[in-house]
Amino acid sequence: MPEIVSNQLPVLEFLQRRVQGTSRPEDRTHMRYPTAISELLDFEIVAIGSGTATVGVDVDAACHGNQQGTVHGGFLVELADAAIGTAHSTLMGPEESFTSIDLRAVFLRPVWRDTLLAHAAPTHSGMTITHYHCDIVRRSDGKLVATATSTVMTLRGDRATGR
Repeated sequence: MPEIVSNQLPVLEFLQRRVQGTSRPEDRTHMRYPTAISELLDFEIVAIGSGTATVGVDVDAACHGNQQGTVHGGFLVELADAAIGTAHSTLMGPEESFTSIDLRAVFLRPVWRDTLLAHAAPTHSGMTITHYHCDIVRRSDGKLVATATSTVMTLRGDRATGR
C-alpha cells in the first residue's frame, strides 16, 4: 500500500473530482489512479458513487478482437473487473485495500465496434466480503453485451500492506 499522506483525499472524492473535471494537480489519494491497466486499455471512469462505478471504453475488433473477429471476451472481463474494482475502491479508507476472490462472466452478444459502458454495484455488502454485479452495455443501442459477478474481500491493517 502506498504511504499515507495527511492531505490525501478519500477515494470517492478524488474520483468524483476527476469525473467532474474539477481535479487539481495536487489532488492525491491512497490508491493508484489512474491504474496502469486502465491507462493501457484506455478505460475511462464516466460515473462514480459510493460503492458504484461506470467505466467506459471505445472498442474495435480490429484492435480488441479474437479469432472470430469480435471483441475478445477477456477484454470484456477486464472492463468488468475495472468497474468492480473502482466501485469497491470508493469504500476504502487509508489503511484498507482489497482483493478479488472470484469473477464470473456471462457473454450475451458479440460486439464489433462501439462504446461499451460497464456499470458495477454491490448486491450484498458485509464487513469483509462484498458481492458485485456488473452489466456491460453498448452505448449505441443500450443492449446488454455481458454480465459479471465478483466477490471482493476488504483487507485491513497488515493484510493491506503492500497491496
